[in-house]
Amino acid sequence: MTLRRPAEGPWGVVALVLALLVVLGGCAGGGSGGEERGDPGPASPSASAPTPSSSASPGLPPALTGQKLAWKKCAASEGHAAPGREWRCAKLTVPVDWAEPTGDTLRMAVIRGAATGERRGSLVFNFGGPGGSGVSLLPLFAAGYGTLHRAYDLVSFDPRGVGGSARVDCRDDAAVARAERTVDLTPDTPAEERAFLADARAFGKSCAKATGALLPQLTTANTARDLDLLRTVLDEAKLDYFGVSYGTELGGTYAHLFPRHVGRMVLDAVVDPAADTVEHAKGQARGFQRALDAYFRSLGEDPKAGTAKAAALLKKLDARPLPVGKGRELTESLAVVGLVSPLYSEASWPQLTRALDAAEAGDGAPLLALADSYNDRDPDGHYGKQAQAQRAISCADDRTRPTAAEARARLTEFRAISPVFGPYLGWDTAGWCHDWPAKGDRTTPEVSAPGAPPILVVGNTGDPATPFEGAARMARELGEGVGVELVWHGEGHGAYGSGSRCVDDTVDAYLVRGKVPAPGKECR
Repeated sequence: MTLRRPAEGPWGVVALVLALLVVLGGCAGGGSGGEERGDPGPASPSASAPTPSSSASPGLPPALTGQKLAWKKCAASEGHAAPGREWRCAKLTVPVDWAEPTGDTLRMAVIRGAATGERRGSLVFNFGGPGGSGVSLLPLFAAGYGTLHRAYDLVSFDPRGVGGSARVDCRDDAAVARAERTVDLTPDTPAEERAFLADARAFGKSCAKATGALLPQLTTANTARDLDLLRTVLDEAKLDYFGVSYGTELGGTYAHLFPRHVGRMVLDAVVDPAADTVEHAKGQARGFQRALDAYFRSLGEDPKAGTAKAAALLKKLDARPLPVGKGRELTESLAVVGLVSPLYSEASWPQLTRALDAAEAGDGAPLLALADSYNDRDPDGHYGKQAQAQRAISCADDRTRPTAAEARARLTEFRAISPVFGPYLGWDTAGWCHDWPAKGDRTTPEVSAPGAPPILVVGNTGDPATPFEGAARMARELGEGVGVELVWHGEGHGAYGSGSRCVDDTVDAYLVRGKVPAPGKECR
């Protein structure tokens, strides 16, 4: 298991929403502002229907561009729709290989909730991961999107390889549990290192066997092309889009491929587009360490002393895991994940205190429960498939393949960044896509979008999973006059809906009324 899941997506936040009941819809807080500019998109806020699209991607067969979505009330297994909410689900047909759009196809799951007021058009969400199911998550989040829902049909989807869209399923529960018990994700001996790499190799082989020709096609660029076909079939001239965490990478990729099709786009909790595999891991180590420091400061403790105590606990667990009952134990690897989970939201810090106190007293159950919620493991031992999809998508994207020797050589640097999270993330650079059976699409995502309208890029100074520096780099790489950064001085993964009225009002004004804030506006 890897820390990339929260880092690359709001799925870390989603896991907390599902398992730890983090509230996303708070409105408290204020902030400072600046002048506003005009509407970035041509659509009128009062439009009662979308403008028919005349900008479908060229060369696609009419069977794709002319398809009609057969909307029906979502089944309980699709949208988790609450009683009284009219969520509709459908399937969009997309090419497996966009280089051969007349070849094999797959069916992509889509969900929509109609605008509750005067309709502006469709607003499409991606909640990150990669591997998060938009079909499952949109109904859960929609209560916090009241202003947006009045103006927009809220739309989301399961990206290729996820949920209802040809879901990746590489390992059964028994195999996941076996790896959890037997593989040390921070190997200290040659034998542990061999087992670590052998498990990574076996996972890739099982994915290739289960997924076949789809495996190399699970790229972010292909999902961006799917997204543009969805825009066409929704009959929207421009794509209005809200991407969170990994969804920012997808949004930036879309803007690069289809700059003239961009409408109003918000990128929140931004993945650094300039960071390769190693730099991304270093950034995450810094981000999680900053959050851990902030946590200890909130308790009135010295962050260095608190970090040393946490690192000592991990070292103790590496030598002797804590038995928890039912054949399970709290290992060093699971403890790192348990530490990560509550750092996604300041509201969850008290749970971290209880778990650390219990572990120091010899009770590993609370910290293991935090790891289980993060790893999408239910009390009966069933694991969700999101983490498997995340790995398959990430490795289809990333052609960088650091070796174990290279990871080992960087461990001193990673430990200096974070004694708690550094070793885990340093080794992850080698194990994540080790001996992967697909080459990888690129080293870093291309997000330059000349000709696109202003795109709102939201960065949170205390974000542990997608560190704040990535937002400025995204705004810069989108291009002059395109990337517009909004800064929130807060804690937790993501800014919108996290308690700042300044952030929420600024984002709502941009999406609903087209008001672009001054670049660098700050919310405190």
